[in-house]
Parts: sequence; C-alpha cells; structure tokens
Amino acid sequence: MLIGELAVQTGMTKDGIRFYEKVGLLTGRRLPNGYRDFPPEAVPWLHYVRTAQTLGFSLAEIARHGEELRDAPDTAEALSALLAEKIRLIDARMAELAALRADLDARVGTGCPLRAAAPVS
Repeated sequence: MLIGELAVQTGMTKDGIRFYEKVGLLTGRRLPNGYRDFPPEAVPWLHYVRTAQTLGFSLAEIARHGEELRDAPDTAEALSALLAEKIRLIDARMAELAALRADLDARVGTGCPLRAAAPVS
C-alpha cells in the first residue's frame, strides 16, 4: 500500500509515517518509481505505536518491545507484563515527584528558595 493509503487508513500524516520509517519503527520498500510501499500489517502496527505513545512509552521502548511482542508465545500475556512494568515505573516517578513537591513546598516563603524552612519545634 502506498504511503497516502496508509495515511488515510491510520489517520496519520505522510510526514508522520516517514518519521516512523526514518527512526526504524516502520519498514517499507521502494517501488521502481520511488514510491514507498508498505505491507497491510503496517496499519495495525501504526495503531499500536500511537496507542503505546499515548500510554507513555518512548519510541525506543516501542521499538524494543515490538520485537519482543512479535516473538512472544502469548502476546496478551507479554503485553500485560509490559503494561504492569510501566505502571511500576509511573508509581516510582510519582513518589519522586511527591518528594520533590514536598521539598519545594518547604522552601516557599523562606526568602531564599535554595534554603529549606527551619523545622517547627
């Protein structure tokens, strides 16, 4: 399928598809006239890529895990494990952000944001 057809079927722009091809997330072949030709499997793959990005996965993670998922004996189980790991990472990051917020809050009103407020006795 040509890039224009792929764009219509995925709701993406041609430039977006070219970007994914450039970073190695999508592979197409060149026809003799120079046009890009993509297999039908590119449609669900691009939907997966966009969904994974929305769920917070980086392009590097998507590329790495895409290979793992293709080779997994049970794709649903493998995907669930990836999502559970992402949840663990998000929870850890949320804890870090909560600690950072508390530290910033302790510095508000101290006159110097680089010095924490004195503890109240």
